[in-house]
Amino acid sequence: MIDLPSNLRLKEFLSETNRFPIGVELVSTRGTMTQKLALKTRSFSEDLTHSPRVDWVSITDNAGGNPQLAPIALGTPILYAGKEVVIHLTCKDFNRYALESQLWLLASHGFHNILALTGDYPIESFEGCAKPVFDIDSVALLTMIGKMNEGLEVRSGGAKIPTKLDATHFFAGAVTNNFQFHENTLLPQYYKLEKKISSGAKFIINQIGFDSRKAHELFEYLRLRRLAHVPVVGNVYVLSPFVARLFQQKKIPGVVVTDELNELCQRQAASPDKGKKFFREFAAKQLAIYRGLGCKAGYIGGVHSYAEIEEILDLEKSFAPDDWKMFAKDISFSRPGEFFLFEQDKDTGLSRAGEVNREWKRSLTENSSNKNVTVGYRLAKQVHSLMFTKGKGLAPLAEKMCQKAKIPAQGPPLMRAVEHLSKSVLFSCQDCGDCSLGETAFLCPESQCAKNQRNGPCGGARDGKCEVFDYECIWARAYDRMKYEGKSEQLLDHAPVIQNQGLRGTSSWANFWLGKDHTSKKQS
Repeated sequence: MIDLPSNLRLKEFLSETNRFPIGVELVSTRGTMTQKLALKTRSFSEDLTHSPRVDWVSITDNAGGNPQLAPIALGTPILYAGKEVVIHLTCKDFNRYALESQLWLLASHGFHNILALTGDYPIESFEGCAKPVFDIDSVALLTMIGKMNEGLEVRSGGAKIPTKLDATHFFAGAVTNNFQFHENTLLPQYYKLEKKISSGAKFIINQIGFDSRKAHELFEYLRLRRLAHVPVVGNVYVLSPFVARLFQQKKIPGVVVTDELNELCQRQAASPDKGKKFFREFAAKQLAIYRGLGCKAGYIGGVHSYAEIEEILDLEKSFAPDDWKMFAKDISFSRPGEFFLFEQDKDTGLSRAGEVNREWKRSLTENSSNKNVTVGYRLAKQVHSLMFTKGKGLAPLAEKMCQKAKIPAQGPPLMRAVEHLSKSVLFSCQDCGDCSLGETAFLCPESQCAKNQRNGPCGGARDGKCEVFDYECIWARAYDRMKYEGKSEQLLDHAPVIQNQGLRGTSSWANFWLGKDHTSKKQS
């Protein structure tokens, strides 16, 4: 039997106080390891593997929605050479069975560090665009990993007593997008971040962004919510004129480059080295800012050679300890009208510690009109309260009716017909049988969310619009409805929701009353 390396050092790196460990993102390629680009990527990975200045290598999983070589192919040589590896695992291509299978494979090969992601929507590929999976999301994936770490209990062959499998030793992290523009897209990101942490995320990497004030807000929010103990890894992406234009045109979901920053980047294209020196210094300054803000580590992406890494690290090392404060004022590319959760410190340009945006705080108590608070929404709430409060209202009677029905999972035929018609007309119901309307402010995640997100928004919204379709994100609309009622902070109290696909085509009403849907397993 092969003696697999334990490689559980990432947790130690992120708990160290005397240094600032560095991770580097390695983007996988399309094709086999014999492809020219794959060979170049492999050469880069070997340089990273043998570098004492790089503490771990993070390998992407079909980044950007593109089909690529599985990360385990690039990661295995790195892992067996003794370098720490983080494997990205996304939910867009695998259902929960395949994700579990992939996790067993990774654990068997000695990969223990996982970055749990919902994933980007698939783009054009072989014979068109693939059908996305999104069976579960990052919150549910973290929940699964937590159960595996405890020793997953399984039943097979009709056994009444579950078998407990050997516990895994995954160290799982997650991503948050703290650079959203609007209040109703930023706050749900923070609420979902809390759910990721409560579901098992042991470290957090922030989305790519170029605004020091928004970066600082993430730390202030964690402190406000008494979560400052969770390590944050600062994400530094090395720009170029081409990439800056892509970001500015919103071609990459969730990543923003302002017009001002893009203009600065395009001017660098005219320099003799096409801005390479500028962009590496820009990245080094970002790294210094993240160190100064209190990040436990730095994470460098957008690089393709080890020489770039060394130059960035050398530059960052050459800065004086307090230089980051000056850099923070310069690298603060926000947009007019952008929402900030904390008041600004006029001296530093960052957030005032613990001082929440006064205007926002005042707005929480104002019952102002909102286009998302419709008559239909108010009626749905009243009906839901009457019918779907366990042990109260009509619920006990409905439960007895379903139990006596010829097919309990469908309930009485007349009731089923009323359910199907009313929910189709009011909510564009897809008849999933495991309804989340009461947890998403009566906006159907099956019909109105491209990724079927039931535990909060993905990080890909573009100025409040879905990254796939040109309509307002349902979680932004749900936030507005909850805020109108003074309950915006309760938006994700229901998480984690893990939908039971085995109920599809049956009555969600009956499944609720009979205790068969996800609400019967609700966790706080």
